[in-house]
Amino acid sequence: MSGLRAQIQELWDRRESLSVDDSDANAVIHDAIGLLDTGEARVAELGDDGGVVVNEWLKLAILLLFRQSQMSTIRMGPFEYADKIPLKTDFAARGVRVVPGASARWGSFQGSGVIMMPSFINIGAYVGENTMVDTWATVGSCAQVGRNVHLSGGVGIGGVLEPPNAVPVVIGDDCLIGSRCIVAEGARVGDGVVLGAGAILTGSIPVIDAATGEELCRGEVPAWCVAVQATRPRRFEGGEFGMPCVLVLKHLDPGERHDKSALNDILRTHGVTT
Repeated sequence: MSGLRAQIQELWDRRESLSVDDSDANAVIHDAIGLLDTGEARVAELGDDGGVVVNEWLKLAILLLFRQSQMSTIRMGPFEYADKIPLKTDFAARGVRVVPGASARWGSFQGSGVIMMPSFINIGAYVGENTMVDTWATVGSCAQVGRNVHLSGGVGIGGVLEPPNAVPVVIGDDCLIGSRCIVAEGARVGDGVVLGAGAILTGSIPVIDAATGEELCRGEVPAWCVAVQATRPRRFEGGEFGMPCVLVLKHLDPGERHDKSALNDILRTHGVTT
């Protein structure tokens, strides 16, 4: 892909001089977005050290696509849309189940076995095999969601396009993200995490171990644990207030399945409702 990457960078450097009807430039941009659409390339992936590596040139391709594309009317059955980016089609051929009311933009990827209840997946996002995107969940631009994940009803996975080097949200494999959770601003959820309903995780939210009171990190829930929304006291000039945090209640064995009754017992023990 090095040749295509170089072409995208060259187009980005002279983007102010591009015309919307430049067929050669548009073909290059569409080739790059096509790689995202088929999953052959990803905006972000894990490096050898476990850190997130951003393929910035693919973000530049998305930004160029928005710049070059023109508004048009899109008709899908009885529905009409006005947008610059077409919607994906041919879900059945790719083994993806899509319930009426769900949509995904071209340039996003859904692996085989993905189920989309009425929900939305934005351009640049990657959703791994056998993941459930439940009712009214949203997967923002460039967010990366692993395999065998359940994004419960109303979950908001934040997106990020600019700046191009910004790290997107990354959700690992085998996760259960509870109803109405918000994961945004480049936050990361490790493999096998159960994140309790209503939790808010951003890049600056502290993640604390309930057993020790130790701050484990900020904006990242470690792999194989059960975590919930909580607060911790902080004193200001105006008084003491509870500031949000994410609390790790239990560490799981790697590969331990998410038994619903066992999870309920853990949450009830700590006075947390599901």
